[in-house]
Amino acid sequence: MKEFIKIHPNDNVAVALRSLPAGKEEHLLGETITLFEDIPQGHKFALRSLNKGEQIIKYGCPIGILTEPAKPGAWIHTHNLKTGLGDLLTYTYEPQLPELAPTETKYFQGYKRANGKTGIRNGIWIIPTVGCINNVATAIERQAQKYVSENIEEIAAFPHPYGCSQMGSDQEHTRQILADLINHPNAGAVLVLGLGCENSNIEELKKYIGDYDPQRVRFLVAQECEDEIAEALNIIEDLAAYAGQFHREPISCSELIIGMKCGGSDGLSGITANPVVGGFSDRLIACGGTTILTEVPEMFGAETQLMNRCENEELFNQTVSLINDFKKYFKSYNQTIYENPSPGNKKGGISTLEDKSLGCTQKSGSAAVKGVLVYGEQVHTRGLNLLSAPGNDLVASTALAASGAHIVLFTTGRGTPFASPVPTLKISTNTDLAEKKSNWIDFNCGTMVEGKTLDTLSDELFDYVLRIASGEKVRSEAAGFHDMAIFKQGVTL
Repeated sequence: MKEFIKIHPNDNVAVALRSLPAGKEEHLLGETITLFEDIPQGHKFALRSLNKGEQIIKYGCPIGILTEPAKPGAWIHTHNLKTGLGDLLTYTYEPQLPELAPTETKYFQGYKRANGKTGIRNGIWIIPTVGCINNVATAIERQAQKYVSENIEEIAAFPHPYGCSQMGSDQEHTRQILADLINHPNAGAVLVLGLGCENSNIEELKKYIGDYDPQRVRFLVAQECEDEIAEALNIIEDLAAYAGQFHREPISCSELIIGMKCGGSDGLSGITANPVVGGFSDRLIACGGTTILTEVPEMFGAETQLMNRCENEELFNQTVSLINDFKKYFKSYNQTIYENPSPGNKKGGISTLEDKSLGCTQKSGSAAVKGVLVYGEQVHTRGLNLLSAPGNDLVASTALAASGAHIVLFTTGRGTPFASPVPTLKISTNTDLAEKKSNWIDFNCGTMVEGKTLDTLSDELFDYVLRIASGEKVRSEAAGFHDMAIFKQGVTL
């Protein structure tokens, strides 16, 4: 097993692949480096003498500025490294457009919907329009479980605290996300549960839903009926009869849309799990499929790598706006743009936002950027898409689902049990996490530092995703977890 890795030939630091004790001698390119301090797994150490004010290079790119001199073998982390990022920036389009050779498509067993869309689950979703009826929605979910069958895979409610006392774009975003979920093809049928007096009432929401099949989408206003739970159960019985007509059939993986997100990252995220997801993304895109990368604040510091992979200058300009608009959002609330990384990130070995972002964007693989989406916008272009959403795990994963993702690939070095409206596949960066939290983790990329290659793991992940798309449950699904969260961006009346 390798003890450390120098990721890029130009790097002046290496990353410990396991915890290394002070005094240990490491050999690189004929030179011997003695570690002056204990170096935890995922953390960095200097490969040569470094001066105060010198840039630290990792992934072949600057990740910060050294605040004090460092000898070879010194620990490089938050105590002696600061971000080198500035404020709003001006960018120049310098296209570097890779080409992925098309490959023979593979198939999964999915559901073809009446409107031509593809789903990978056949459930009944209960979508409340407003937080006031969350408890009613969850009560309906509990009592409707009798309609779960071999073909009706789940009945799930998605409570949220919004839908009223909102204004402007904040209210628009809530309505759009709810409409996106109502239209999501993983739901064989949907009950939209309204209260009756809310701002985002059913009649308003219909304007965002657009054309819908009245057999698939039913509406119930709680204030207009005597017993809303009893009436809802009658409706769900009808919806179960409708959704029960769908059966799995072979579908090309070119129809798959996969979201990509990371959370609780550590120093191995950009070395193991994120590159594997990037390898998966390239494979799916080569088969004609689609991936979506989000969490814009965790692109800061690595954004030019995405900008220069934009297929044309229009997409480049949209990506510039994607980045700078999010910075303006931070500044509008008088918040620090570069507050990241989190305490958990730092404990895992990530020192600055550049360090985090350069690892985070490994999930995008090497494909050209084909689309840039605003929050709540659904995918309309095959290939790699960038989506405007924050880094928060639940908000970003819900945004991916709303944009059309059938599955979310979630890499993590710390672990998390959360779910989203679609199957959320947890991918560990290290084996210790996978073994300790086997009830959370679905796929282990920690084996990459134990000898498995990037290509092997990317192939294995691709095959596993096809199994998930064909009906195999991820851990959070098996546990019965369903979560959603909407991006709150305004005053509350």
